[in-house]
Amino acid sequence: MQNENLIPVELCRVHYKVELSFIQSLHQYGFIHIVSVEQQQFIDSDELQTLEKLIRMHYELDINVEGIEAISFLLERVNNMKNEIAYLKSRLNAASPQLFFKGEGFEDFSQIT
Repeated sequence: MQNENLIPVELCRVHYKVELSFIQSLHQYGFIHIVSVEQQQFIDSDELQTLEKLIRMHYELDINVEGIEAISFLLERVNNMKNEIAYLKSRLNAASPQLFFKGEGFEDFSQIT
C-alpha cells in the first residue's frame, strides 16, 4: 500500500455524507482497513468500491452493520459454492466426456450414433 493511494477518512466521510462512527464500525468488523499515518486515518483507494457498496447497504437499504456481516458471509458462501460446482462440472466432464450438462440434469448422449 503506497501513500499516494491513501485517502483521508475525513474526506471520505464528507464526500459520502456518512458518520465517522459508521466508517470506524466497518473497520472494526474487518470490512475495510484504516491506516493511521501521523495521527491521521486513511483508507486505501482500492477499498473505495467496497466502501461504496457498504454505504449503499447501510443508508439506502437500512441494513445495520451486523446485517451487512451476515449478508457478506452468505454471499461468500454462495460464491464458494458456485466455484465448487464449476470445478465439479469440469471434473465430471473430463472423467465422462459422453455426459453433457444440460439445464438442471445430465443427459447421456453416448447411445446416439
